[in-house]
Amino acid sequence: MVADKKDGDPSERQIADNRKAFHDYHILDTWEAGVALLGTEVKSIREGSVSLRDSYARLTNGEVWLMNLHIGPYSHSGYSSHEERRQRKLLMHREEIRKLTGKVAERGLTLVPLRMYFKKGRVKVALGLAKGKQAHDKRETLRRREIDRETRAAVKSRQRG
Repeated sequence: MVADKKDGDPSERQIADNRKAFHDYHILDTWEAGVALLGTEVKSIREGSVSLRDSYARLTNGEVWLMNLHIGPYSHSGYSSHEERRQRKLLMHREEIRKLTGKVAERGLTLVPLRMYFKKGRVKVALGLAKGKQAHDKRETLRRREIDRETRAAVKSRQRG
């Protein structure tokens, strides 16, 4: 259910992450989902030509779809290729989808892909249940980050001298 691991499992390999999502949204909860892909898409992902920027997930008819995910064309493909920004079905348990449907129905919540990774050879996506940040929230986040950076630098300089 929750896909909140940063490191640890050696069978996980990071493909792409969506740093902009953490800047634009408050992430309330995270979920792990598999992705239904074509063969050329998997090969292209292994080459690293994938971008999560501006992508989002949508619930329709009891299914979760990943929209606007860019997977570039496979470099060694012959006559067959895939559409770069097609809808891709996310694979989740029915109970998880039911919980997500209830939460997304609340006002202002959306599903945003946070990172894409390989887990035991399968492509997975960490979905975040997100609420949009306003401009003053973004400025506050940047201010906090700057203060943390300054305090770390001050502590480091004290330890040296």
